[in-house]
Amino acid sequence: MSLDPASLGSPACSLSRKLNATPEQVFEAWTTPARLAQWWGPHGFTNPVCEFEARPGGGIRIDMRGPDGVTYPMTGAVEDVVPPSSLVFSSVALDDHGRAMFKIRTLVDITGEGSHSTVQVRAYVTEKTSAAASHLSGMEAGWTQSLERLEALLDNSSE
Repeated sequence: MSLDPASLGSPACSLSRKLNATPEQVFEAWTTPARLAQWWGPHGFTNPVCEFEARPGGGIRIDMRGPDGVTYPMTGAVEDVVPPSSLVFSSVALDDHGRAMFKIRTLVDITGEGSHSTVQVRAYVTEKTSAAASHLSGMEAGWTQSLERLEALLDNSSE
């Protein structure tokens, strides 16, 4: 990856998870919209809109819908892609009026060989408004649940 994470300061959230899948399978789950839509977001969330162009400059659009029916839209752009080992993207969470609440740069590293991998996710808040606090306070829990859903998806795919 060409980006030096140290230049970003401390991540707001940093998690890793061991997965029973090859690095290629993990990378595919991150970069194929139909697969990404199956696991992105906390438990109980769906993604009725999930667009992800896995190339530098590629666009991202994900609308997460909570169990209560509230939709949380996000746009963004892919900055760097090194299959199957890394991905860097920026995302912007939008409020009800389509205005940016906060911007996050996410670094994803996938390591491993054979049928086992480790995925590390580091999320850096690069911009935020006063409306962001309640959303950002749940970021670690949201990523933890997303990675649990990714693990379950990959476990079911390998059966």
